[in-house]
Amino acid sequence: MSDAIKHECGISLIRLLKPLEYYKEKYGTAFYGVNKMYLMMEKQHNRGQDGAGFASIKLDMQPGERYMSRVRSAQQQPIQDIFDQINARINSVLAENPEYENDVAMQKRHIPYIGELLMGHVRYGTFGKNSIESVHPFLRQNNWMHRNLIVAGNFNMTNVDELFGNLVELGQHPKELADTVTVMEKIGHFLDDAVAKLYKQIKKEGYSKREASPLIAERLNVGKILKKASKNWDGGYTIGGLLGHGDAFVIRDPAGIRPAYYYQDDEVAVVASERPAIQTVFNVQYEDVKELDPGHAVIIKKDGSFSLKQIQEPTERKACSFERIYFSRGSDKEIYQERKMLGKLVFPEILKSIDNDLENTVFSYIPNTAETSFFGMVKEAQNYLNKRKEEQIFELGPTITREQLHKILDVRPRIEKVAIKDAKLRTFITQDSSRDDLVTHVYDVSYGSVKQNDNLVIIDDSIVRGTTLKRSILKILDRLSPKKIIVVSSAPQIRYPDCYGIDMAKLEDFVAFKAAKVLHEEAGTTDKIREIYEKCLTQTKSKDKDVVNYVKEFYAPFTAQQISKKIAEILSPEGIRAEVDIIYQSIESLHAACPKNLGDWYFTGNYPTPGGNRVVNRAFINFFEGKNQRAY
Repeated sequence: MSDAIKHECGISLIRLLKPLEYYKEKYGTAFYGVNKMYLMMEKQHNRGQDGAGFASIKLDMQPGERYMSRVRSAQQQPIQDIFDQINARINSVLAENPEYENDVAMQKRHIPYIGELLMGHVRYGTFGKNSIESVHPFLRQNNWMHRNLIVAGNFNMTNVDELFGNLVELGQHPKELADTVTVMEKIGHFLDDAVAKLYKQIKKEGYSKREASPLIAERLNVGKILKKASKNWDGGYTIGGLLGHGDAFVIRDPAGIRPAYYYQDDEVAVVASERPAIQTVFNVQYEDVKELDPGHAVIIKKDGSFSLKQIQEPTERKACSFERIYFSRGSDKEIYQERKMLGKLVFPEILKSIDNDLENTVFSYIPNTAETSFFGMVKEAQNYLNKRKEEQIFELGPTITREQLHKILDVRPRIEKVAIKDAKLRTFITQDSSRDDLVTHVYDVSYGSVKQNDNLVIIDDSIVRGTTLKRSILKILDRLSPKKIIVVSSAPQIRYPDCYGIDMAKLEDFVAFKAAKVLHEEAGTTDKIREIYEKCLTQTKSKDKDVVNYVKEFYAPFTAQQISKKIAEILSPEGIRAEVDIIYQSIESLHAACPKNLGDWYFTGNYPTPGGNRVVNRAFINFFEGKNQRAY
């Protein structure tokens, strides 16, 4: 993606279903779970490189023995840093106590991080904060084993203020106005409540205080706790949790906005944000890894029993399509085919732009995320040429000569690796003019790959802000002297902010918004902008369910083609010689390519939760009032 976007997070949860001795005997180490968690996190590093965290719980430890461990890092290579710390600790204990080498029971008792229940998290700093305090998992500690709670997730709530107020009404004093805190404390409140009720009930049955503990663990209804806690959550979320005594859960939002997958056999139960991570790490087939249904939770009790529970009533499925276009790991079987299809479906518009002249057109892509859609685009170009060749051959009929046949068959799509992304360049100089010059050189080109006056078609996964296109890519491509540069986005125009976990919060950041604003100015309809602003203002006190997305009216007067044409003008750098055309994917083609992920609010403004409409209207108010701040 040419414009870097901070986004997303990834979670992993592993429950070992056998005693640690089993893994020592079968796999040669009792650290089997730790090793697998390292791989799970590395295989999901695409979802976050700003921070990482790991937590583990040991089952059936005695009072006075440490049973919970957590380590977090916000270093440059956080996953590596975490596991360097873990390995250092393990090796130091083994060096001091060589007799532990083959004694699993002593390893479990004395070495931290080794346990039956493990959770990992990789983080993108959605709000730009990258301190260790912002890194998952979060820990809520208590001397009662059952009340200890560890939480990590891929989520963002639109109604943090409301959730915060709920906690205050309950008599709590939250330390921070953040969705991570409010979510954890909400779960924690109902966990405390459930434990207290069970304790009273079990005491009435005649059990001692000490005897009550294992019975509380056995009887605790995790699904009921989650149902109460998540009742008024508005957002996209996949949230994992560990309870101190050994229960675990992963819950997914009712619209299925954020992804979650699970796998279970007789040795392990695994939940993660990415299907291929589970497939690769545990060497299992695509069919063996299931998607967690929206509004449901995976619940694993301390005794190892695995269940799927509906927590909230599922709404219309609006799984995020941007996951498929860009965020998710492209090695997923479905995602790979979907990205190829995105390239295929945008090809007819490319053909129009080059006036069917494939002989004088070079096809390429912007490294590296658009590579798969590039394959789909080129395959469709080949299909087009094959059809044309058939017609030419049939037209000539039996009189065709060998030379004529060779000439026809020799025509094929011209494919080149035109753009090359260099290692990240650091801008040491602070002056804007110097910085812009340095930014220009983020990409380089393969000189000689394009003939003078060729069309150059280059595909990207999406064009959000267009900053890198204008400052770097188009300038460097123009050096090849093409007649026309056609930049293709495999995603539609991004017009609306996200509020479910992706850092696209401000309308004025989007080049599509800038283009529509210019079109309003050129058409003399800027009074419409004020009108939309005033409509948004009237809804600031309305309940979320009653709020209408009035920002749609900002784009309504213009076609997608008009906006694309204006984007091309905006992004064309001064002095460029080539004609620039910008082609975006259509909404219809997006849905055809990603039929299971119809969450398209970035492109259409059709938000899957009521809070989305409030957020987009607030974003428009901020834009109109010149406030450089987030809408949520």
